[in-house]
Amino acid sequence: MEQKDEILWAIARKRASFKKQLIAYVIVNSFLWTVWFTTGQEFDQYAWFPWPIWVMFWWGIGLAICFVNAYLYNSGNAVEREYQKLKNQQ
Repeated sequence: MEQKDEILWAIARKRASFKKQLIAYVIVNSFLWTVWFTTGQEFDQYAWFPWPIWVMFWWGIGLAICFVNAYLYNSGNAVEREYQKLKNQQ
């Protein structure tokens, strides 16, 4: 059995988790927008406001943080880069 690189394994888990969350985000928000469009908006004076936007906004912020964590920021690499910067400054 092949030995796995722990850092790469952790990155792969973060990216797979992000992809699952993205799929859930799209499915749930599609459902919420469908509910909003199909409910009786003509009977409610506040129905003109698209309430699913709040779910998309706040969940989207969390999803963006997960994206940054999975694709842009790898803690092991960041530590290595900082170490190299300090070493080069000496």
